[in-house]
Amino acid sequence: MSATTPTSQNRTLTCTPDEMLRYSREILSIARAVNQQDIDRRLIGGDFFDVAPLLPHQFVDLLILDPPYNLQKNFHGNHFSKLKGSQYADWFEKMIDLTVPLLRPDATLYACADWKTSTLIQPILDERFQIQNRITWEREKGRGAKRNWKNNTEDIWFCTNSSDYYFDVESVKLKRRVLAPYRVDGNPKDWDPESDGNYRLTHPSNIWTDLTVPFWSMPENTRHPTQKPEKLLAKLILASSREGDFVFDPFLGSGTAAVVAEKLNRRWAGVEINEEYLCWAQKRIVAARVDPTIQGYSDRVFWERNSLSDQRSRNRLPAR
Repeated sequence: MSATTPTSQNRTLTCTPDEMLRYSREILSIARAVNQQDIDRRLIGGDFFDVAPLLPHQFVDLLILDPPYNLQKNFHGNHFSKLKGSQYADWFEKMIDLTVPLLRPDATLYACADWKTSTLIQPILDERFQIQNRITWEREKGRGAKRNWKNNTEDIWFCTNSSDYYFDVESVKLKRRVLAPYRVDGNPKDWDPESDGNYRLTHPSNIWTDLTVPFWSMPENTRHPTQKPEKLLAKLILASSREGDFVFDPFLGSGTAAVVAEKLNRRWAGVEINEEYLCWAQKRIVAARVDPTIQGYSDRVFWERNSLSDQRSRNRLPAR
């Protein structure tokens, strides 16, 4: 942390040694085949390649797949080395084949990737699933490059197990400010006047520019090096699952998929090899049961980046 960072506002989640001890006792270790009830709302410790054969068949309604990208990364002691493209594709193919038996016939899969990894996994996904779309989202921060364009986007492949799948577009509409309100016979056309401006609910596209990557002043932030925003997971979960459906993340990281599934009243389970990450996840889940709010999502509506906080500031609305 730099000397200019206002430490009093730093809300990055960590665990004390006592919390690590307490939360580690709640992590499930699997040594034999389990059923769906055994893993419902449980964090599972271990390597997914070892855990997958012990999981029940066809229990997953929504699979959130966010494995290590083909990059050199240190996940707090668990190192992932960059591989040759063909080697990463082989690794991904073996991993994805372990997920297929876990999926219900009408299940949905979202697979995350950076732009390089994306080209490696697309043919594998296309062979096993029906690819419905590719979402590209703006990370909105990233290091500059002197000899290249700054890389600040990632992909999410939207795949389904069949042509029979659930998708609720109404639950993921984006609330945008209308800059040039158009009227027909004096009446607003596709927008609503509000006390602080004019707004329209728009259909979501496959380009997402309204996300904020977690940082030190956000309560969802952890020290995980590749943490996804809760708002991103909320879009995936709301669009492609119903309340009570089962959401599964085999590379859970700091727990965002499980946390958001808990907040949105879905069943869930996740696998993670790093015990510290699992403890962070358990602490976040405990907090989610007290405070189910999601940054950028309020009153069943997604807001453009920073627009909800701006509106609250103008109207002096309490944070929710």
